[in-house]
Amino acid sequence: MTDPQLPPLAPAPRATAPIVRPRRLRTSATMRAMVREQEVRGRQLILPAFVSETLTEPKPISSMPGVVQHTQDTLRRAAAEAAEAGIGGIMLFGVPAERDARGTAGIDPDGVLNRAIAGVKAEVGDALTVQADLCLDEFTDHGHCGVLTPTGAVDNDATLEIYAEMARAQAAAGVDVIGPSGMMDGQVAVIRDALDGAGHLDVAILAYGAKYASAFYGPFRKAVDSELQGDRRTYQQDPANAREGVREAVLEVEQGADIVMVKPALAYLDVIRRVRDTVGVPVAAYNISGEYAMVEAAAANGWIDRQQAVLETLTSIHRAGADVILTYWAVEAAGWLR
Repeated sequence: MTDPQLPPLAPAPRATAPIVRPRRLRTSATMRAMVREQEVRGRQLILPAFVSETLTEPKPISSMPGVVQHTQDTLRRAAAEAAEAGIGGIMLFGVPAERDARGTAGIDPDGVLNRAIAGVKAEVGDALTVQADLCLDEFTDHGHCGVLTPTGAVDNDATLEIYAEMARAQAAAGVDVIGPSGMMDGQVAVIRDALDGAGHLDVAILAYGAKYASAFYGPFRKAVDSELQGDRRTYQQDPANAREGVREAVLEVEQGADIVMVKPALAYLDVIRRVRDTVGVPVAAYNISGEYAMVEAAAANGWIDRQQAVLETLTSIHRAGADVILTYWAVEAAGWLR
């Protein structure tokens, strides 16, 4: 029996789920910056640079707008500019006047690359890490990353002997970081032994642990005047294989690599993430020539916003797990990121 003095009970309100509003964290530039998960910094960027033995002035690379083959003098000025920009380092590639079957210009203390190392190191000191590619493809008349057997196959173990000589020569020139990119089995162990045996204990190795036989290298081959005959599929990795890339990166860490590289970057973001989740050393990624050229071509045609596309590209590589990024935009991007 109900009490006539009491009002009737109101029906219970129906429970409704609140509207989730993620956009609250996007309402202003300050808010977006506060919650940003990934942010590339200039110190994480490495500038690849080419130096030619035959030039008296810089030579533009037609397939890579804004990139040139340097002379020794202009390379030093570019390195000083890079140091001023606050990037992490410069990676040097040499273009010799003469090539032979064994790539002997890469060993010559007075060769184009070793002179470049010494000149840049004298110019910037410790304001920039001076890094150098260690591979024979720039120095051989057949364009392969190693010496060849009589049948035309790359001789892995004979190549390693030359890599050891190159490592000692680059270290003597003053390099801070050596980047073996030839994808020879055992290359890091041989180079580490050669460096340590010559007393260069502090020279670091940035090993190309996962380097794929990619179609995106085309502009780079023009940049170093490559004379490649055939292809590199017997030693560079199959683009279909992610687990293989992780396996090779692990092997190079076990052999003494201080940093491991994934190359290319954009088509292999999944490999970068797998390597980052597996190894305990810093992971680098090379934002290569073809990736650069695509953005530059699209921007030149007015199809994309160039600065936004560059920064989005670098952010995606960092988000995938790269601690260090080699990119031809390094100096320019560092200015935008300040």
